[in-house]
Amino acid sequence: MKRILLSLVMITMALGITAFQCSSTELTSARLYIQQKNNPKAKEALLREVEKNPKSDEGYYLLGYIYGEESDYTKMVESFDKSLEISKKFETKIKESRKFHWADNFNKGVSYFNRAQAVGTEDSIKMYFDRSIETFHNAILCEPDSADTYKNLTFAFLNANRSDEAEEPLKKLIKMKGTADSYVMLAQLYTDKGIKSMESFKTGKDKADSLESIAFYDKTITLLGEARKKYPDNGDLLLLLSNAYVSANKLDVAKDAFKAGVEKDPGNKYYRYNYGVLLLGANDFEDASEQFKAAVGLDSEYQNAVYNLAVTYVKWGSTIREKAEAEGKEDESYKEKFKLALPHLEKYVELKSDEPAVWELLGRVYANLGESEKSTKAFEKADSLR
Repeated sequence: MKRILLSLVMITMALGITAFQCSSTELTSARLYIQQKNNPKAKEALLREVEKNPKSDEGYYLLGYIYGEESDYTKMVESFDKSLEISKKFETKIKESRKFHWADNFNKGVSYFNRAQAVGTEDSIKMYFDRSIETFHNAILCEPDSADTYKNLTFAFLNANRSDEAEEPLKKLIKMKGTADSYVMLAQLYTDKGIKSMESFKTGKDKADSLESIAFYDKTITLLGEARKKYPDNGDLLLLLSNAYVSANKLDVAKDAFKAGVEKDPGNKYYRYNYGVLLLGANDFEDASEQFKAAVGLDSEYQNAVYNLAVTYVKWGSTIREKAEAEGKEDESYKEKFKLALPHLEKYVELKSDEPAVWELLGRVYANLGESEKSTKAFEKADSLR
């Protein structure tokens, strides 16, 4: 997931120190030490201050400032919260301080992320992504309501191959903003986990892996059902949803769901396409071709629909030929299906000319229809792209 993140403008912070009023010896000493930039001594005085006077709002505020300077953001936030529990006197300064440290860590996280993308060695890549993740976590401690921080933390986890840890920031991001992209990323995460669990089951035959795989697909279906209500026209969401239904062996449920969608909104090319995918998966070639044709009719440049319409005709024709061969019969009607596939394959390679597998499929269709010269050229094109 190659991506360059953009930094924020740096936010400045001014320390607010109350002067010219009666205060404890500890507070007076702490202020002086802070002005002298002697933070260790200032912290010692402030710790004595809050121990002697648990209601010292300024003591906790200044202690939070020191912890921020030390990059101990957990204790910084705790100290600021204690100051605010006592009074709102330093609320503005506390907000400014938290905002400053959030921006500082956000920018550092972005810088580490982009450096990880630029270096060449695996150790350096890991080190910079780990630092990026750490600083984005720090930014969240300072400002837990920044959606951009959760988004960048997610990208950092995914690029660091720590995808399991990306789940929580994605859930938070969905709760905060619920963008279509965030739903897609979390659904893809669940789908990948489901695939891994199923592969593990096939290898070791551990029933727990199979159940885990089904659980991930069920989570995907639930998540995308929610997303579909918000973004009914998002093709990526609908495709992931139809694939999840198929992977969870809920083909009938999926077909009913997308059929209902088509009936409710027949002009929705995404419903048409995904319903067609499900029908094709069930080898219902006639109905699948009708859905893909409808999708292409709504958008002649819809690449996936163009390609799958061609594939439907090719599979339909291949099924006719294989059945005839199994029965020892001659049946040339399969060629009619290949002829129907041809213009859509040709259209697809016009739209997207860099896929060797499609050129190879086109070459085989030409060969079956006796167009040897075109077939040779298509195979040569496929070879040149490999």
